[in-house]
Amino acid sequence: MNKEILRLAIPNIISNISVPLLSSVDTALMGRLSELHIGAVGIGAMIFNFVYWNFGFLRMGTTGMTAQAYGQRSDAAVAHTLGRALLVVLALGALLLLVQRPLGQLSITLMNAEGEQASLVAQYFYIRVWAAPATLGLYAFMGWYFGMQNAIYPLLLTIAINVVNILLSVYFVEYQGMDVEGVAYGTLIAQYFGLLMAMGLFLYRYRHYLEHFRLAAVAEWEKLWGFLRVNADIFIRTLCLTGAFGYFYSQSSAEGAMVLAVNTILLQFLNWMSYGVDGFAYASESLVGKYKGAGQPEQTKRAVRYSFAWGMGLAALFSLGYGFFGDSLLRLFTDQADVLAAAQPYMFWMVLLPLLGTPCYIWDGVYIGLTASASMRNSMLAAVVVFLLVNGLAGGLGNHGLWLALLLFLAARGAAQHWLYYRRGLSLE
Repeated sequence: MNKEILRLAIPNIISNISVPLLSSVDTALMGRLSELHIGAVGIGAMIFNFVYWNFGFLRMGTTGMTAQAYGQRSDAAVAHTLGRALLVVLALGALLLLVQRPLGQLSITLMNAEGEQASLVAQYFYIRVWAAPATLGLYAFMGWYFGMQNAIYPLLLTIAINVVNILLSVYFVEYQGMDVEGVAYGTLIAQYFGLLMAMGLFLYRYRHYLEHFRLAAVAEWEKLWGFLRVNADIFIRTLCLTGAFGYFYSQSSAEGAMVLAVNTILLQFLNWMSYGVDGFAYASESLVGKYKGAGQPEQTKRAVRYSFAWGMGLAALFSLGYGFFGDSLLRLFTDQADVLAAAQPYMFWMVLLPLLGTPCYIWDGVYIGLTASASMRNSMLAAVVVFLLVNGLAGGLGNHGLWLALLLFLAARGAAQHWLYYRRGLSLE
């Protein structure tokens, strides 16, 4: 079991850590310009995180269903799961492009961006939004590959996309004199590069599944409704998650440009941790789904236990790293003395976040593998209530109160998921 987990988790960890590396490079590029540019890219990235994370069901739901079909050795179900995911991608990608103007204006208003910063955010948004079909298509392919117990293809895709993105962003900003539009164009081009690569990898290794593909079966209402129902629960869950982080950014922006710049940088620490431990969460998605589909409950439970042991071990390493090297890590993101001084009082939150926040990430992987989407949704709703209550009660603590609310939000989500699993076990729905 350890070998299976590590075979899936190590490529996922390498792949996932390259994702915040991209946002870290973008933050560092803007950090050499001004706090307005740091905040603008932070807000712009958060808007797209809010949009795309809400469609994260295209990856998560596809992984769970594909893994169970793989465990059942049903080639037709494997092929049709990908087909249904891509059908939804086409519809959602077209919708996002159609509503981009009102969506952009509403997002900028909700994020409390004003004046010059609002103009910078708009530049970023209206360039990057054209990557929507490619980004959603990559979600579907990534989820399908994970479900097929293949962590290497997502690794290759993620590294290739991020290398292209970083090189283009540095080129546009450092050598072409662009600012926020440079990092936006870098992302746009890299996403379409990644989609073409994902399609090429599918044809290279999995083209034989096309023999089992039937368009009528993809559109069969009962199966399509089952796919949509599971993904609707994950959508609600993710909407709550991105809403909480969006509110965090909005409150940070309302506190002023300096607080927004500080929190934009500190959230990079959370990103590094979450994408690291998500490697074991993704491994649990694949293994829990496979063993459930194969009807092996004891192996399923072992996959849950071992995933937690590995995930919490990595979380402890993150906490130690942030505790001992936090000040040095801050300097990777900005060289402005006032921003560094303003960020240092909040570093102790970074030490606590991995230990208290990691369980909810691992549980997410378990629930996705079990396709327990309703329970996943309900635990998130309970955590949002905790987040709003704590934020209201700790309002007098300023930015410390905001970080306290975020920490307890993550901890409450993990606690609720643990309680539901303790009560219902593998019968979770």
